[in-house]
Order: sequence, then C-alpha cells, then structure tokens
Amino acid sequence: MSGTGRVGVLTGGGDCPGLNAVIRAVTRKAIEVHGKEVVGFRNGWRGPLEGLTTPLDLDAVENVLDRGGTVLGSSRTNPYKESDGVERIKRTLEENRVDALIAIGGEDTLGVAHGLAGEGVPVVGVPKTIDNDLDATDYTFGFDTAVHIATEAVDRLRTTAESHHRALVVEVMGRHAGWIALHSGLAGGANVILGPEQRFSVDRVCDWVTRRFERQYAPIIVVAEGAIPEGGAEVLQTGERDAFGHVRLGGVGTWLAEELAQRTGNESRAVVLGHTQRGGTPTAYDRVLATRFGLHAMDAVAEGDHGRMVALRGTDIVRVSLEAATAQLKTVPPHRYTEAQALFG
Repeated sequence: MSGTGRVGVLTGGGDCPGLNAVIRAVTRKAIEVHGKEVVGFRNGWRGPLEGLTTPLDLDAVENVLDRGGTVLGSSRTNPYKESDGVERIKRTLEENRVDALIAIGGEDTLGVAHGLAGEGVPVVGVPKTIDNDLDATDYTFGFDTAVHIATEAVDRLRTTAESHHRALVVEVMGRHAGWIALHSGLAGGANVILGPEQRFSVDRVCDWVTRRFERQYAPIIVVAEGAIPEGGAEVLQTGERDAFGHVRLGGVGTWLAEELAQRTGNESRAVVLGHTQRGGTPTAYDRVLATRFGLHAMDAVAEGDHGRMVALRGTDIVRVSLEAATAQLKTVPPHRYTEAQALFG
C-alpha cells in the first residue's frame, strides 16, 4: 500500500475512560518522534468504511488526557456485515494515503482487525475493554476506572442500606466475565459477589443475606449483568442483536432483589450502575496504561510490526499476535470466587 507516512487511528465498540489518552500518545509520538501525520477515523469501523476522517495534530490532542469517552466517536459497526466492507476499507486507506491503521477496541474491534490483517491491511491493535476480558494482556485500560466507580457506589449504598435495614443488589457490567464484580465487590466489602462464569444458587444467596441480617447488618450483593441463576437464563433488556451478534443484557439485579424479598421477607432494592461505570474521567492508572499502550503501538507501526496487539505483562508492555489476543475471552477462574467466599454473609 503506497503512502506518505500517514497513520490512521480509530476507536470501536463501547467507550471507556482512557481512549483519548491513547489517541494523544499515538498522535504525539507519531508527529514528534517518527515524523508522521495522523488521520483519525470517526465512529469506529464506520470511519474507514465511509471515509469519515478528521485530522489529528498536536493542537487536537492538547487537552484530551483527562477526558472520558473518545474524541473520535465510536460505533459497533462490523465491516464483515457490510457489502464489500474489506475492499471499501482498503480503498479508503489508499485514498487517504494511510500506511498503517491503529485500531483501539475490545474483542469485536480487534477481531475485525485480525481479519483485516489476514487480508493484507497493515493494522496494530490496542486493547480496550472495561470488562478486562481480553486475553493475552494482564489488564486493559478503563477497567480500573470502572472498578473505582463501582466501589464508590457500593460505599455510598452501604450507608442507606444500613439506615433502612435493606438488602441492596448492585448490578455492574460484565457480559461474560465478572472481573468488575469481583474487584469492586472485594474493594467495597460486598457480602455476596456473583459473576457470569458460574451459575449461582438463589437459596444460597438467601442464606448469606439472612445471616447478615441476623447480625444486625444490611447485606450488599454485587452481581455482574451476565450472571445466571441455576436453572435459569440470562436476563435480557431486549432480544435484538448488534452487528457482532450480542444481545443486550440487564435486569438480573432487579430480578434477584425481588427474589430475595420474597424468599427472606426482608426489604430489598436493586441499583443498576450501567453506563456510569464507563463514563467520565479516567483514573491515574488508566491514564498511564493507556498512554503507554499508545506509545508502544506507534512504535510497532514505525517498525512495520503489523498484525500485532500491544499488551501488559507484569509491568512491561509487550506485543502479541492479534490472533492470540482474540482467540478466547479471559474470564475469572473458579478459585478467585472460592477465595472471595470466605467473606460472604
């Protein structure tokens, strides 16, 4: 692919704190270290599909480090569901003289990147998901912020739960992985933590709740949106599927609160944190991690090391293949829930 030293950047999937830090790091290193121009593609994969571009220069990224969301916009567009999607992307990159593309996203966005890399598109991935469920990296940026927000919510809800002698069920994000539930539950001192990896017994949850009330304390239950009761199914907001085949989850917290009230006779309430977990200012940890990912992604582009994703291993930033990064989800292992159960009830 011919070009004049231009690099493309896009952000796909759900927004999360830290995306702008990546964009800033990529842009600054591209311009100031590698002498390359940067082109932003707007609204995820829709950008290169439809030629939606915006220039990224030093002024454009001057004050974005602490901003949540993404200045490039996002979408859940899947090029492989579009007519001639791959060829349209190749044509857009050619027309904009883009030598390589940096795709910032989660399993779906990077799954597309992996497919495009196999078809000759020079692409480098940056892992983004608040669920922390991307394989081949220890942590993804956005996760720490989401856990911080959820933990603060648990702290605040505890005082009202104690004041009114209620059980409070806090529903957090986590479609297939319960990392946010586990970490925020542990940090917030939750009395029960429920994730998607293993079905939960409502009777056992009732026992933990009852024990808590017997000690004259109000229980806090943290449940991931994808958690499933024994003999039950996922609770859906809608049966519609997005371009990557995902249904919209939500409602298990309300369902569980009603079950607890009926079975234990104690008043119960549900709070769904929803999009508040991925909005607003990123934590210092996420700003640093996102910045490091952006710097190293730009180095991979400069070295022509395409078809790779930057990843965190320990405290080092390494490169892994996009294939390895998207082969499977990183879920919470059973022993982590077993470890936490010593604190339940």
